[in-house]
Amino acid sequence: MSDIEPADDLAGVPDGFERLWTPHRMAYIGGQDKPTDGEAGLGCPFCRAPTRTDEDALIVARGELAFVVLNLYPYNSGHLMVCPYRHVADYTDLTEAEVAEVAALTRTAMGVLREVSSPHGFNLGMNQGDVAGAGIAHHLHQHVVPRWGGDSNFLPIVGRSRALPELLGDTRARLAAAWPTAPKG
Repeated sequence: MSDIEPADDLAGVPDGFERLWTPHRMAYIGGQDKPTDGEAGLGCPFCRAPTRTDEDALIVARGELAFVVLNLYPYNSGHLMVCPYRHVADYTDLTEAEVAEVAALTRTAMGVLREVSSPHGFNLGMNQGDVAGAGIAHHLHQHVVPRWGGDSNFLPIVGRSRALPELLGDTRARLAAAWPTAPKG
């Protein structure tokens, strides 16, 4: 018999399973801040982020042609994205200088994450197009996901949730402080 009183049961009939609630994920599932079209500008979160303060936008570092920002819906703690400032969808449309800076910022991001969080490995990648899994397909972004042995457990498989041990603002502050050059903002 459950020790939950019927009046306390706001989430349905008790069935012996514990629930891990992650209501913040509904913003992602519902498409909050996702652009409705491919237009650049304030409708695109990657175009909008550089117009805000680093702390507010969760920007870790700024380069001349690209910037590094924490993912609002991370796979793991420290999940960064490297984005060109220019609103461009396809990797082949980047200039040589943009390719070089995205690559350099990705390498630096890996080094900073190693220093700050000691991951055992990384997933790096770009999802090109909606069918390839790009959440925001019209503005290219390179994912830098730190990985640790055993970081995938029952939560994402059964609970369809991630447990992140640190607030995004705290993660941003630690990574920005360890970045080799002082971030602007």
